[in-house]
Amino acid sequence: MMFRGQFQHSLDAKGRIAVPARFRESLAHDGVCVLTPAPFDRCLHLYPLSAWQTVEEKIADLPSMDPHVVRFRRIYVSAACECELDKAGRLLVPGPLRERVGLERDGLWAGMGRHLELWSASDWERALHLEPAAEAAFRQAVLEQIKI
Repeated sequence: MMFRGQFQHSLDAKGRIAVPARFRESLAHDGVCVLTPAPFDRCLHLYPLSAWQTVEEKIADLPSMDPHVVRFRRIYVSAACECELDKAGRLLVPGPLRERVGLERDGLWAGMGRHLELWSASDWERALHLEPAAEAAFRQAVLEQIKI
């Protein structure tokens, strides 16, 4: 399953947020999913357990004494938590993760291929904005990576 699209949902008073209906089956297929803070953005990543295990294996193969790798593991792996969708298709976002990314009321799910990102709606808008000079560098970098 590839996750694509953007969907806005609100958190309830207990910190639960609905997962878009089109993604629920893929996330529930493993029974468990993994929620972790993004290492470079102010959002959370949500993986089906099987996809997370693939990512975690790649991270485990990185050099254990490299200080950048150690920091990356601290941010990404140590903060990861397993979670399940409830019967209503909601996910409980633990308080420390909500606080870390400023997720209070309005959330936005963004499909990113093999995982989902969960943003506060206002941070999502800021993350998409680029100044004109940065826009040209971004365009060039994407063209080089994707080779289109």
